[in-house]
Parts: sequence; structure tokens; C-alpha cells
Amino acid sequence: MRTTQRKGDIAVSQAIARFTIMGYDVALPLTESASYDLIIDIGDELKRIQVRYTSVKEVALRRIHSNSKGYVVKKTKANAYDWLYIFKNTGEEYLIKSCLANRNSITPTLEHRLN
Repeated sequence: MRTTQRKGDIAVSQAIARFTIMGYDVALPLTESASYDLIIDIGDELKRIQVRYTSVKEVALRRIHSNSKGYVVKKTKANAYDWLYIFKNTGEEYLIKSCLANRNSITPTLEHRLN
């Protein structure tokens, strides 16, 4: 398994645990093609969650896929997800309650920190 995929798996697992601790029901999309990684039920509505893993200060937001012609880099489209969850390799967790469309990256701040 590729290291990048493993890091993504770690971040999704941590997000599931965090949202469960927060009292939300968590669902997983059936497809890999969705622009979000989780769905959470916060009581009166559902939220689509994009999950990111990082080991550096700045978090990349672009999606990179490969196809028969090589790599394809895509920026996030407007309303692709509702919330962005970031898991840092040091155990820090961040939650940004908006979709960061058309951006290459973000540096999360203390106001976004969960723990």
C-alpha cells in the first residue's frame, strides 16, 4: 500500500473517532469518486466532511488523481463539501466549518483546533 493512502486511512479513522466522540452518527460514502470522505448527522442536518492528513504546517487542498495520461490535479469546486477535518501527524485535529473552494492550501489556526 502506498504511504499516501495509509496517511489518508489514518486521518479518516481519526475523524470517525472524533465525530463519534462528539456524539454524531457517521456514514461513509459507497464510492471513491465523492468529493468528501464522510457524512455526519448532526441532528437536524447532514454534513459532508473532507478529510486531510498533514505532517507540515500548510495543508494541501488539491486532489491529485492518476489516469492513463498521467496525473490530474483538481482544485476543490464550490460546495464540494461542508466541513474540512484535518489530522496532523502530531495528533492535533482541526475543523474548518466551510468549503475552501479554488484554494491550493490552508494553514490551520488555533481557532480551528479541536483538541
